[in-house]
Formats: sequence, C-alpha cells, structure tokens
Amino acid sequence: MKINWFTVIAQVINFLVLVWLLKRFLYKPILNAIDEREKKIAGQLKDAEDKKATAIKEQDDFNKKNAEFDQQKKALMDKAIADTNAQRDKLLQDAKDEANTLRSNLEKAIKESLQNDELANADKMQKQVFAITRKLLEEMASSSLEDQSVNTFIKRLSSLNEADKKKFIEAFKSNTNTILVRSAFELSAPQQIAINTAVNEALATKSLLQYKTASELISGIELTTNGYKLAWSFSDYLNSLQNNLNEIMKSKPKDEAEKKTEPNKIAAPKTNRTSVNN
Repeated sequence: MKINWFTVIAQVINFLVLVWLLKRFLYKPILNAIDEREKKIAGQLKDAEDKKATAIKEQDDFNKKNAEFDQQKKALMDKAIADTNAQRDKLLQDAKDEANTLRSNLEKAIKESLQNDELANADKMQKQVFAITRKLLEEMASSSLEDQSVNTFIKRLSSLNEADKKKFIEAFKSNTNTILVRSAFELSAPQQIAINTAVNEALATKSLLQYKTASELISGIELTTNGYKLAWSFSDYLNSLQNNLNEIMKSKPKDEAEKKTEPNKIAAPKTNRTSVNN
C-alpha cells in the first residue's frame, strides 16, 4: 500500500490548525471562564468566612456585653437592696431614738412637775412657819428683851476681830455722813449712850450716830456707815435657817436620784453679819 504523504501532511496540518483553533477560541475562553468562576466562588467563600468570623465576633461581644450588663444590673440591684435595708434600719433606729427621747423627756417632765409641786408646797409651809415665828417674836418683844438685844449688839461690836475692826475704821474715816443705827424698837437715852460709847471705843475716837426705827428687824440692831454693816437680830437666825432649808429642798431631788444614804445636816445659822457692801 502506498502512503500518500501529501494527504498525511495535509491532515496533520489540518489537525494542528484545528487544535490551535479549538485552543484559541474554545478551550482558552472556557478555561478563563472556569478560572474566573473559581476565583469568584473563592472570593465569595472568603467573604462568607469573613462575615461568619465577624458575626461570631459580634456574637461574642454581644454575649460579653450582655454578661457585663447582667453583672452590673445584679450589682446595682444588690446595692439598691443594701441601701434600702440600711435606710430602713436607720429610720427604725431614728424612730426608736426619738421615741426613747420623747419618753425620757416625758418622764423627766412628770418627775420635775412632781418635784416642783413638792418644792412649792414645802416652800409655802416654810413661809407660813417663818411668818408665824416672826409674828410670835414680835409679840413677845419686851423691855427686858430689848435690853438684852442692845447688850448683845454691844458685845458683838466690842468683840470685833482686827480685820473687821480695820474695815469699820476705814469706812468711818472715808464717810462724810453720820453713822446710822437702825433698831426694831425705839432706843432709850441710856441705850443710845451705851451704843455710842461702844462705837467710840471701837473707833478710838468720837463719832456722831443717827438712830432710826425699822420694824422689819425682829428684836435687832443694825449699824451702817459707808458700805460697812454690822447687824444682829433674831431675823438673822430665821433667815439663816430658812436659807438652809431651801438649799436642802433644792438638793433633795438630786440626793434621791443618787440614792444618798447619809441624812442631810442643817448648818448652824450664822449670827455675826459683818460685811462691806460696795
């Protein structure tokens, strides 16, 4: 069999042309389309993965924020409950304190009212007793009692200590007026002479005395000059006794509150009223 080389070569050329044409106009566009399609799909997959990762991250952030919000909400609720309980306890304690204070003030007011009533009654009784005593002494005053009062006053004047005598002399020297002698009764001439003699002896000089009657002095005599005063009377005893009783009555509620066991002692009345009034 004879080979037609022209035909063979022509067919080979045709085949190569066909392959080139197929590759140029068919396979290459198809391959390019396939590559583009794969790239597009890869890009879409990558976008999907990115979106998925973003969604997962956002979900995690949301869950985290939600958990933080729950914790903050719980903390705020716990704090609000604690503050409410504390405020309630404070209001209850304040109410208890106010109630206790009100009760204490009420008890104190009642106690003071009772004590004031007792003191008022006791003071009223004291005034009545001393009024009766003063009246009785006034009615009992006699000439012999008056002489005794003058003698007691002269004795008191003669027995002045050095300090009181010095005050008396200084008051007399700085006085431009006469020495005033007040008595509950009218002094007789001999009584005035006796008092004048005692005063001159105390001052170691002659003096001028002015005599006046003062009914409020119960069987008593009072000498004054330039702020210096020397006095003696039964009224001094009564006033001293009344002052002591008033002090005892004022201190009685305190002594009862402290449950003092020792009895109150009444101080002896002061009988020597020697003072300098500025």
